[in-house]
Amino acid sequence: MSNKANDADNQQATLQIEGESSETICQAPLSRLEILAYLNGALHDASLNKRKRIRFVQKYQEWLKTLQNLLKNLGYNSWIYKEGKNRNLYVLETLCKELDFKFNPLSLKSEKGKSAYLRGFFDAEGGVPRKLGRFYIQLAQKDYGKIVIVKKLLNDLKIATGIIHNPSKKIDPNYWRVSVLTKDYRNFAKVVGSWHPIKAKILNKG
Repeated sequence: MSNKANDADNQQATLQIEGESSETICQAPLSRLEILAYLNGALHDASLNKRKRIRFVQKYQEWLKTLQNLLKNLGYNSWIYKEGKNRNLYVLETLCKELDFKFNPLSLKSEKGKSAYLRGFFDAEGGVPRKLGRFYIQLAQKDYGKIVIVKKLLNDLKIATGIIHNPSKKIDPNYWRVSVLTKDYRNFAKVVGSWHPIKAKILNKG
């Protein structure tokens, strides 16, 4: 899959988003590589069901609509539905064959590709919480190797990060987190940013 993404670097796709999710997309047209890089980053919030369908589960339907439009620009169909009558959760399913849970982000050589992957990863696994009024940006993952790669990609883009750490070994010894240093918050927002409806608003205000 990574070879396909690199081969498609110069192919352009015009992205058209309708509704509220349009506010989260600010780069158009996008290359096919950027779209695939973003979706493979976002894949960290997905799973594979028994029918080999990739499932994204979110309470924010707007973000799923963004993913749906990205997939549409690649030529793939997807379906969004509410999971359960009493649950505030929505599911997007797709059979896109170009999404790969084993995708190696180190195969991305361009800054745009790296930025797109990190944006997708951040939208899936990142956070912009405020603790006692303090704003911070973090990216988390249970796979230590993946978070090492995320840190490297951020550093490749001249975005300074802290050390990779486990916030609580008692709660989860296999949970790893890396934070963006305060001096590079604006740089992260500019270079990586977010297409998630909630995270984008918080990030831009940070």
